[in-house]
Amino acid sequence: MSNGHNEFRLLLFSMQLCATLTVLGLLVMGSRAQGVMPTIGLPPCDSPEAEAAALVAQDFLNAQHTHGYKYVLNQIDKIKIISRPLQGDTYHLELDLLETTCHVLDPTPVALCPVRQKINTAVEADCEFVLSNTTQGLSVVAFKCKTETEFEDECLGCPQLVTLNDTDGLQLVQSSLDYFNKNNTLNTKFALLEIGRMGSQIISGGPKYFAEYAIIGTNCTSQDDDTCTPQNHTVAIHGLCLADGSSSVDCKIFGPAQAVDPASNATVSRVQQLLHAHTFGPQHNPTIHDLKHHKLTALHDPSASGLLSAESLESVEVVVAPKEAPIVKREVAAPEVPAADLTVSDKAPLLSEPVLRVPICPGKKKHF
Repeated sequence: MSNGHNEFRLLLFSMQLCATLTVLGLLVMGSRAQGVMPTIGLPPCDSPEAEAAALVAQDFLNAQHTHGYKYVLNQIDKIKIISRPLQGDTYHLELDLLETTCHVLDPTPVALCPVRQKINTAVEADCEFVLSNTTQGLSVVAFKCKTETEFEDECLGCPQLVTLNDTDGLQLVQSSLDYFNKNNTLNTKFALLEIGRMGSQIISGGPKYFAEYAIIGTNCTSQDDDTCTPQNHTVAIHGLCLADGSSSVDCKIFGPAQAVDPASNATVSRVQQLLHAHTFGPQHNPTIHDLKHHKLTALHDPSASGLLSAESLESVEVVVAPKEAPIVKREVAAPEVPAADLTVSDKAPLLSEPVLRVPICPGKKKHF
């Protein structure tokens, strides 16, 4: 009887020990998994951290964009920060950007560039960015963008964009550039660099055309010279001209086109990249100029990271940020009544209906 009792106690102890070891093993495995699994942070879209990352993305985009106009941040739609042990953080951003009136060669800081309004056919870019945050700071790994036009609804008399190779628009560009070369005081004959946009507007006398185009100085000093070539980018002056169909043209002139390579922080030139964008002549590129505006890069992922489409990671990530907007309750003072009528229950504060905090995303629009 005693031997059987001892065997039973030994069996029970063995089972308890086995269960304890199993639980400890699961806890160790869980803690290890917790240490290597990525975690997600979801800061507010209008937070300084989100804003700083968005501006890095904006500046990188403008440095990569070699045609048309600079873009400025309008709204932060989403931000997600993925953290992995012993690695830098990865930022995933969805941004709305708007086209400005500053050409990519214009040295004006993008923060000071006017945003093109809807009445003049605005261009909006919806972009996704992936950034890496290391000891060297934030840097863009990849991005993809799509652009579309926006205009005022029910505006029958507003200007309408035409294709960048429209025949009547090209005639305006050529005639207005000839006029500028004959009348400028810069002792330089300019050549067409690229057309930024062209459009028409119906007025009483028929369609009126307008054009915006970039120019570059040549090695000629007289309008009468025929064999002219663009000057070297290190010495050439450039400009952006606006012609509206009349005999006058307004050109904003700026110096040699220098830019900062965001990868190496070195000064480089964009002019040679732009020279293939001539609208007519041997450098004509019909792929670009069958469009009505210059589109941003559809996909930039030089290292083939694949991060822009890697959404399946969310199923294994541990979320450490708020999952939804928290609910708070606001106290409301009781209405005033004569002191003699107050009871203990009358003095107690009343709770109003639950109030949702403002959503953390998307952020506020800076323009429209």
